[in-house]
Amino acid sequence: MSKNDKPVSTRSDKQSIDQFIHQVRKTPQKGGGQGRLIFALDATASREATWDQACDLQSELFMATRDLGGLAIQLCYYRGFREFRSTGFVTETGQLLKLMNAVSCLGGRTQISRVLAHAVRETRVQPVRAVVFIGDCCEEPVDDLCHTAGELGMLRTPVFMFHEGGDAHARAVFQQVSKLSGGAYARFDRNSPQVLKDLLAAVAVYASGGARALQDYSSGSSPEVKRLTQQIR
Repeated sequence: MSKNDKPVSTRSDKQSIDQFIHQVRKTPQKGGGQGRLIFALDATASREATWDQACDLQSELFMATRDLGGLAIQLCYYRGFREFRSTGFVTETGQLLKLMNAVSCLGGRTQISRVLAHAVRETRVQPVRAVVFIGDCCEEPVDDLCHTAGELGMLRTPVFMFHEGGDAHARAVFQQVSKLSGGAYARFDRNSPQVLKDLLAAVAVYASGGARALQDYSSGSSPEVKRLTQQIR
């Protein structure tokens, strides 16, 4: 966090947030068709080990949705000095793995704001049913992130913030972004790949089949998936 950023208050105006979320959830649901999902990752230097882990687990995004009409996934990442990239949408695990294997992690600051702004642009062209973000910290102005997260909420594009590690500032920011967008927050540890695997599969099910499909899926899943599901009801 830079010196100019204000710390996130853990005592936010809960009533105002709840009223906003209620307004978001009254927005009509998008139509059917193959689900589109943005898979966004922090590719800065601290994330190298988890990037490799995500490469190993990315097939879960496709496998979990085979009986629900499938999924089209776009890889999105940032790294280095203001480098931000997004790919086309792919529909096979081999295609996504090839794209991810071509990326190496580079040191740099977070660019979560660019991820969220990109998701807004994409969903205005054609609906994106969910955004998955995997990261470990936040070095950006909080109010800007929350504003764009609110836009995604009104567009019915929830953001699922998967938080690696225990950074308290990142946790507070990620929780606000997920709530304002209508998504959910979950923490994981790189030493517990099964948790990340389950979370990825759960969001893929949501993107492909909606909240009802996720609820059905979570009934026989891990505690982490159940907590994820409870946040978006």
